[in-house]
Amino acid sequence: MDSVLLFFYRSPVFARTTLANMKFPQLLSLLLVSLAAVHAAPISHDEVVSNAAKGLRLLSLSEGADPVWKTPDEVLDLMRAGTKFFDVTEVFEDQKDWVKPEGKVMKSVEAFPTPSHQTSVKSIISTLSTSNMNSNLASLTAFNNRYYKSSTGASASTFIQSKVQSYIDTYSRSDVTVSLFSHSWVQSSIIAKIPGSTPSNPIVIVGAHMDSINLSNPTSGRAPGADDDGTGTVNLLETFRALLAAGFKPTSPVEFHWYSGEEAGLLGSQAIATNYKNAGKKLKAFMELDMSGYFKPGSKEVIALEADYISADLNTFLRALAAAYSTLPVTMDTPCGYACSDHASWYNAGYATSFPYEAVTGNDDPQIHSAGDTTSVSGFSWTHSLEFTKLAVGFVYELAI
Repeated sequence: MDSVLLFFYRSPVFARTTLANMKFPQLLSLLLVSLAAVHAAPISHDEVVSNAAKGLRLLSLSEGADPVWKTPDEVLDLMRAGTKFFDVTEVFEDQKDWVKPEGKVMKSVEAFPTPSHQTSVKSIISTLSTSNMNSNLASLTAFNNRYYKSSTGASASTFIQSKVQSYIDTYSRSDVTVSLFSHSWVQSSIIAKIPGSTPSNPIVIVGAHMDSINLSNPTSGRAPGADDDGTGTVNLLETFRALLAAGFKPTSPVEFHWYSGEEAGLLGSQAIATNYKNAGKKLKAFMELDMSGYFKPGSKEVIALEADYISADLNTFLRALAAAYSTLPVTMDTPCGYACSDHASWYNAGYATSFPYEAVTGNDDPQIHSAGDTTSVSGFSWTHSLEFTKLAVGFVYELAI
């Protein structure tokens, strides 16, 4: 029956009426007449172009289900209800031939090492600065919001690019590059690349999303996004700075990604992951940092490894990294659910992924997606966030050296 209803949603009949105002005899008649056609109406190129031009968005709402068209208001209603989704409007045709991983946990193609560079990694970790992270976050939260369709969201992208470039210049690393990855919306994603001495080796990627949203008023509402995901953004900035300051020159290529449009359906990460997969690029591993600055007062302070849309082998490696380089214990979180953050975009592309999170679900930041997502929230902690920067340094160094 779900597929039948989906057929009507796409059909010309649905354009003239809705299921809500149809009487039962009408509905039954239409269902019977159209049963044979239900599986004969795949989404065509013309449909994608036409509906996207009308402002409709194509959303994947659950694993294995066909995507459905939604209006912008319906999309916002889903977001306010806490429903996670992939907005596949931009990538649907580029992904149509993919064979996506079965289930929510994969076994990695790559083997992950036992941490063995403690002296070098701990030396770099000793140079990490919460003052740098605080300063960078203050600059990010000064933007009214970092919404992917807003001018301030676009400006936040160029700020991050400029900050990364300043580190490249400071440490005289002409071999390292940073560039904007443009999208059809105004906010760009950012990609910084540290080349490897063996360019053909699989890439090691750490990512965070740099956009923010106020669900009450997405375009112009105040959305400082201090924790979601300002913390992950500055974790990556400080990791990048500290590695360059240490003269880090890896064997395998390393990339730092800051994604646009995560809050609107993982838009930026999907675009980049799709681009990489279809270009045949190989990845060693991907790690997402999305919120690292809060744990509920009175709760146990931990690094919570998300349990779905991840590589079990990579999570095992993260446990070893935390034991070597963090003061915090590791626990498995409850599954974060469908399309909960950017690691899911890379998982769908068949790459090994992981997502260490600030707290066990329920002990995480309650102020996200609002004007209240600031560093003044009781429970926000720079020393807590620092542990995730340590983890990122260990992740990059141990996998890429």
